[in-house]
Amino acid sequence: MFVTSSSEKNQGLVTCDASRPARIKGDVHILVVEDEQKMANALREGLEADDYSVRVAYTGEEGFYLVQAESFDLVILDVMLPGRDGFEILRTLRRRGIRTPVLLLTSRDAVEDRVRGLDTGADDYLVKPFAFPELLARIRALLRRGTHETSRCLRLADLEMDVLQRSVMRKGQPVELTPREFELLEYLFANQGRVVSREMLARDVWKETARQTPLDNVIDAQMVRLRRKLDSQFDRKLLHTVRGVGFVLREEDQPR
Repeated sequence: MFVTSSSEKNQGLVTCDASRPARIKGDVHILVVEDEQKMANALREGLEADDYSVRVAYTGEEGFYLVQAESFDLVILDVMLPGRDGFEILRTLRRRGIRTPVLLLTSRDAVEDRVRGLDTGADDYLVKPFAFPELLARIRALLRRGTHETSRCLRLADLEMDVLQRSVMRKGQPVELTPREFELLEYLFANQGRVVSREMLARDVWKETARQTPLDNVIDAQMVRLRRKLDSQFDRKLLHTVRGVGFVLREEDQPR
């Protein structure tokens, strides 16, 4: 997330919708990934009794698919899953830029396991067996953490991007982006007005540090598609190529 202050508004990057009202529990969607059916059903019943909306996946693969296909406010992920375990699922989700809060459940109580889970990208870690009120308290804490994120919306001219809702608008019209295009635009917004090189994009968006295989052609193709979606139907161009250097997101009349 990219937070801006009031002093940055005259630079074109602002937060919006910061006063969005708190959501009621029925609007909070939780995914439970747990292969033990008795435990999974108990979690579902307990959470639904507390007015949360709950989906259950009984395999890691099903949970992995649902996180990418649907929108959840929180994932409760068991570590000890057959096949692809919770650590591997979480690691892959974070590499793909999915920031949904994840609470790991496990019977492993060693310090090194907890450290591994948190370092992999978990937002919290709860050891089985646990008291259900403690789970509810941890869920509330994670959801509160999300409501304090004020940088929901990024704006440049008539282009708006809601990072949490993963939506983009240009002149009030929705712009449909692929996940990679969304990551590129978010990165350009974070560096708004500054030129970003292909090396920066390869490192920070594609997560390629060694670059054994050059990504320049892939990056250029993605940027062409992104520019077409953002600018082709509008007189004011916002995404620019700086020949021999890289790309920049700015209003056309701004100095370089």
